[in-house]
Amino acid sequence: MQKTTQSPRAQLVSRTVLLLFGIFCASTATIFVKASRELPLLVTAGRLLIAALVLTPFFLRELRAAPGNYGWRQFGWACLPAAVLAINMSSFVVGARMTQAANAGLIISLTPVAMPFFLWWLLREKINLQEALGTLVMLAGIMVLFGGNLQGSPTDLIGDMIVVISMLALTGYLALGRKNTARLSLWLYMVPLYWIAGLICLAVALFFVNPVKTYAMPDLLAILGLGVISTALGQTILNYSFNYFRGQTVSMALMLLPLFTGAMGYLFFGEVPPPFFYFAALLIAAGIFMALRSSQT
Repeated sequence: MQKTTQSPRAQLVSRTVLLLFGIFCASTATIFVKASRELPLLVTAGRLLIAALVLTPFFLRELRAAPGNYGWRQFGWACLPAAVLAINMSSFVVGARMTQAANAGLIISLTPVAMPFFLWWLLREKINLQEALGTLVMLAGIMVLFGGNLQGSPTDLIGDMIVVISMLALTGYLALGRKNTARLSLWLYMVPLYWIAGLICLAVALFFVNPVKTYAMPDLLAILGLGVISTALGQTILNYSFNYFRGQTVSMALMLLPLFTGAMGYLFFGEVPPPFFYFAALLIAAGIFMALRSSQT
């Protein structure tokens, strides 16, 4: 029986579906974070170490399949993005607890604002005119969001600003992933990265709390969900997608995050976004559409 392979169109569809699934998994992070009450560093450490543990068998299989292709030099490639990921996830826990789920999802999806500049810095991917114009429109949207929260809840505004820091760290981490997954297999890159980032967070957390203690069941379930769904599935799929899509295309696809997080925020916490949120989201979506038209897979 003749072996069949997927056509280029079928491959594009399957990879797009996988990317969308990864974005949905990543979007659950806001809900799990808001459902937990543990120290942010402990939540992040648990999340990363669980993801690393779940994915370690894939790392060992890859290591056995390619002996001699992985050493301290390749391990070192994961160190910088691991530190950036630790900053991203820890700050996100703090910010997402202070603002609405829809706000956190909208801001974290703003990676297209910063991604062209990170990609130019790391990979010399040129920024075209439509991407630049789209970025300006998206910046107008985030200013509307900040302005509305300035008039409303100061806590939401502070939370929004912290999530912006998390978004910038996420953009740097994804841009580094675009560079590193091109020279190293997914598992040999991602699994050490998760171990390193988790141990960084755990080491810092030791200055504030003893991690060996009794945890509430809701916190344990939230951390487990963050580790398996949001990280082992969501973050890993996003990095995998960089092998098949332009970095800016992947970052713009993250615009779907606020749709998922907003819906889940309403479902689980009864959060209804204020009217200015929708105007901000419209501006940001318009900016992303402008840039998306210029992107190539």
